[in-house]
Amino acid sequence: MKPRVFALDFDGTIAVNGALDVDVAAAIQEARGAGLLVVLVTGRILSDLEALFCTPPPFDAVVAENGAVLRLPTLPPITLSQEPDPRFLAELRKREIRHQSGQCVVEAAADAAPQVVEIIRDLGLPLAIAFNLGRLMVLPHGVSKASGLQEALWRLRASVHNAIAIGNAENDHQLIESCEIGAAVAWGSEVLRRSADEVVPGDGPAAVARYMRDILSLPRIPPERMGRRRMRLGTLSTGEPLDLVIRGRNFLIGGDPKSGKSWMAGSLCEQLILQRYSLCILDPEGDYACLEALPGVIVQPVGGQEALFLGLERVLTHPDLSLVVDMSTAPREEKPLLVRQLLEALNRLRRATGLPHRVVVDEAHYFLNRLNDPELFDHELGGYLLVTYRISDLSPDVLRASEAVIVTRVDDRRQALALLALAPGAGTPSEWMALLADLAIDEAVLLPGSLETSDSLMRFRVAPRLTAHVRHRLKYADAPVCLEQEFVFTQGGRPTGRRARTVRDLLSALPKLPDDVVQGHLARGDFRRWIEDVFGDRELGAAILHLERGDVSNVRDALRRAIADRYGGSSA
Repeated sequence: MKPRVFALDFDGTIAVNGALDVDVAAAIQEARGAGLLVVLVTGRILSDLEALFCTPPPFDAVVAENGAVLRLPTLPPITLSQEPDPRFLAELRKREIRHQSGQCVVEAAADAAPQVVEIIRDLGLPLAIAFNLGRLMVLPHGVSKASGLQEALWRLRASVHNAIAIGNAENDHQLIESCEIGAAVAWGSEVLRRSADEVVPGDGPAAVARYMRDILSLPRIPPERMGRRRMRLGTLSTGEPLDLVIRGRNFLIGGDPKSGKSWMAGSLCEQLILQRYSLCILDPEGDYACLEALPGVIVQPVGGQEALFLGLERVLTHPDLSLVVDMSTAPREEKPLLVRQLLEALNRLRRATGLPHRVVVDEAHYFLNRLNDPELFDHELGGYLLVTYRISDLSPDVLRASEAVIVTRVDDRRQALALLALAPGAGTPSEWMALLADLAIDEAVLLPGSLETSDSLMRFRVAPRLTAHVRHRLKYADAPVCLEQEFVFTQGGRPTGRRARTVRDLLSALPKLPDDVVQGHLARGDFRRWIEDVFGDRELGAAILHLERGDVSNVRDALRRAIADRYGGSSA
């Protein structure tokens, strides 16, 4: 991921005795000058913190009181929690427990914890205690540095997935867990170091300045430095789950048409979206419109080279939104230029903001086969998910940049051999082709070379989808298939003269067919095989299989409803 945010703890991390380290202050200015946001995330009471600075603090935002108060430049403080309960404060005074109150937080010495817990319990208050070295902080449940940072980044239109957090103490655990990279300083809490992604080496704040400058020198965070968040690919033959760490890598999914590659890609997209990564999916055939059922997903139909780029950039500057660019109705000859323009616009946007986090390109061989423009595929930034049934047609540069490769069934010898070049040590060509041809519709292999597989080839059963997947829904609803693939209605083994070359034809024909024709095709599995084999629609095939088993009384109406629900149109 492109670095976009530094989330910094204060005392003991970048400051000593309340004084901001001079070298860290310089690194903060360098970061902001390079377009990064710097957010201070501290347990200090805001008024005490601001008293330490002669000039306004050099941060894009300050999250104070352990996540309960937010300060943005030029705006008054924003409280993110309730103010201290008067009954709680009164009881602290009654028991002569020395404390300090902020707008939301109440602080006391750590050794007062037993008495504070007793007060909270006796009063039945929804409060929690967080420790910070020799102090304790009392706040409502759910308030933490992580929740405060999320509020700050929402207002700054930035994402924790572009953020690096640096902390030193017990109250920094949730902060470093919430960011894409969480770093603990070597001179801080041993427990925090064990749970962090990285440890900042050194013995004081000046080391944080060096660490920040190291991050600033990188166009993206190297994949091997990230490992906190995962996606489920499926299950191995042993029943063990197979996960892939989300590292900002380039993923490549290859396989025959109707082999399940778009299903696999859609599953990864679902998981990324639900983990609040921002995606832009370039969808030439309408395979991904079903993702609109997920929160924050917008589907933008594109019928040609209309002016959509202002709208695209407007959507993708919001880190909690993902965009599916549905080009299924665009003329085929216009799609390469349209995708080129989209990729160039996306690359500019990602360089500037780090958003979207990932770019998905389906039918990638059609658009990335020459790569004669270095701005089309951003090798340095990465973060692509490419899907193709013609691996051999992809640019060699794109193939070399693929850091994790997933393959579904492949029967084509040329494509199988192109994949073998990406899987050294996977066996002889004949063994390799036999393996790929043997994969079932719900199986795939993860090739050697990724950080998860080392030198092993991993065959797995693909995880179930969360959203309904409609393969080429708009295309196949109205566009005719070839003559060899049309559905021929028969009665008593003889053609009736009626045929269907589109899904819409089948839907229109069903009300006019005699009952014995419908029942005969249903009993033989003809409708199901046509839907699955020609259109690759396993979900509708499964629904028709349910009808074949006689579990529904009026199968004709049920069949029409199932088709209409999937591809549009009326079942009346």
